Amino acid sequence: MKAFTITLAAITMMAAATVALAATDSKAKTASVRSPESIECSKQADAKGLHGAERKKFRAECKKELKAKAAATTPSAPPASSAPKTDTQAPAEKN
Repeated sequence: MKAFTITLAAITMMAAATVALAATDSKAKTASVRSPESIECSKQADAKGLHGAERKKFRAECKKELKAKAAATTPSAPPASSAPKTDTQAPAEKN
């Protein structure tokens, strides 16, 4: 009887650990970072009441358009200066 109780307790503990691990994995998957474009397109899809394949297609096109607009409006890095560098320190005087 004692062996049965120990075996039952071990099985219960393994089952509880498995459930806890599964809960942790599902939280990690749902807590992904979303881009501002993704969030905006989701809001637009919600407003239009889109679901399933229509929603997926709409969001893909929407994100592509928003990223293209962002790239077009974002100024690129300023070009490197081609002016020669000058020494800003005064030369030491000779005595």
